[in-house]
Amino acid sequence: MEIYLVYVDAIQNSNKFWAAIVEDGNLTVQWGRVGYKAQTKIHTLANHQRAIAKFHNLVAEKKSKGYSESQPEIDASRSVADIRRAIQLLNIIRPCIANRIFHDGYINALNEYLKIVPTPLGMQIDYHRVYRTVEDIDYQRELLNSLLTTPAPIVAAVAVGHAPEATAEPNVVSLKTISKNFWRHL
Repeated sequence: MEIYLVYVDAIQNSNKFWAAIVEDGNLTVQWGRVGYKAQTKIHTLANHQRAIAKFHNLVAEKKSKGYSESQPEIDASRSVADIRRAIQLLNIIRPCIANRIFHDGYINALNEYLKIVPTPLGMQIDYHRVYRTVEDIDYQRELLNSLLTTPAPIVAAVAVGHAPEATAEPNVVSLKTISKNFWRHL
């Protein structure tokens, strides 16, 4: 059992993550600023059930503080809707950058985008400069669109009496593997 949460508020300079995983009787928690080395704490509990109970308590506490679920990886089977929403948000952000208009709609779209696509923005978030040009937005939109072009699974030849099995692995793209290019302007 694991979870990845983020808390983003560009106005308040918050861009944090919190992650937890339960393994046997241990609960490992990591937290920090997106794009920076995480702090880690391991809770050693008596058994798996106690670790799960502690996990649920900590998750509820974080969500009550405004953290929302996200993911450090984008996989085509789970997050096609998230990828499409991120593209929609970039489409909202683009004219704001083009016209240098940073109204509440821009801030809301930026915060929502950063929740879907955790972004290393440094220690100080300047929401006026997260995107310098529309080309930066277009580049990110192009990369996100490339994640949507996942080929359909190939079905193996079926022997008599056997159920078909998909042979293709689901496409998983770690944000860490594309970060150098994706966030090239930062």
